[in-house]
Amino acid sequence: MTTTDIIPDIHGQSAKLASALAGLGWRQRGGSWRHADPGRRLLFLGDFIDRGPDNAGVIAMVRACLDSGRADAIMGNHELNALQFHSRHPETGLWLRPHSEKNLRQHAAFLSEFPMGDPQTRAVLDWMTTLPLWHETPGLRAVHAAWVDSAITGLATALPDRRLPPEALVRATDPACALHHAVEVTAKGPELPLPEGFALIDKDGTTRDAMRLAWWPAGAPSWRAAALSVPDPAALPEGDLPPGALAQLYPPDAPPVFFGHYWLTGTPRLQASNVLCLDYSAGRDGPLVTYRHEPGAPLSLQNLRAHPAPA
Repeated sequence: MTTTDIIPDIHGQSAKLASALAGLGWRQRGGSWRHADPGRRLLFLGDFIDRGPDNAGVIAMVRACLDSGRADAIMGNHELNALQFHSRHPETGLWLRPHSEKNLRQHAAFLSEFPMGDPQTRAVLDWMTTLPLWHETPGLRAVHAAWVDSAITGLATALPDRRLPPEALVRATDPACALHHAVEVTAKGPELPLPEGFALIDKDGTTRDAMRLAWWPAGAPSWRAAALSVPDPAALPEGDLPPGALAQLYPPDAPPVFFGHYWLTGTPRLQASNVLCLDYSAGRDGPLVTYRHEPGAPLSLQNLRAHPAPA
């Protein structure tokens, strides 16, 4: 039975990643990573880049783990965004992700190390295209932001190898394409448009007219209780969610699913008996929270471990 150490969003924080790997018993030898338990594996949940000071260091460590044959990794929305930011539409010539002030600000840390047009940038982007959008083995599921059955089913049909080739990357930017919705939900999570007259400001200072929605069975019927990553819930309506808004729930009898993405704070907790978010803002001043998954065992807070930044 394989024990897997699951590691969420790192965002350029190479020192935190190195500390976490060491704390979990992984050691670098000869350019590879090994654990005293020969069956031990690693699973990375994406968002390796942006925000932190050492994007290149994080990518190098993750790739070394993958090259050892004892790790798996999935794509986060920041890798997806980077691929679109650096790619043009084959017909219009426009960037798939606009080079707006907001997007330039979001990618600033990555661009400072991997500038536009640099051969090393192209090599890293090519590696990103090898990352699947989701991971599934018997008794274990992982996704960057949300496991919604309808979205995963759509992706499995459109992307048999779970990856986004260049033509699919283009289609994933078209709101009229079904692939766009499935990719957005999986990599960024389901969102619910706010009623007219309401808006919120996220942690990056961006004004939004939609909120991230809890997609697990514990979701409550009110706007404020079902909101995720909203700094000021008082900015949301007070009433109940509209009918059907909680239709994208994860079944309580489904295999355990792990994800990151949501910049949680406070004491780590289970979202449901089979649903666990591991992102506790390691990209800024939070700890890198990992989970030791043991096949067949129920999710347990005892298997969580918070790794603060090294002194």
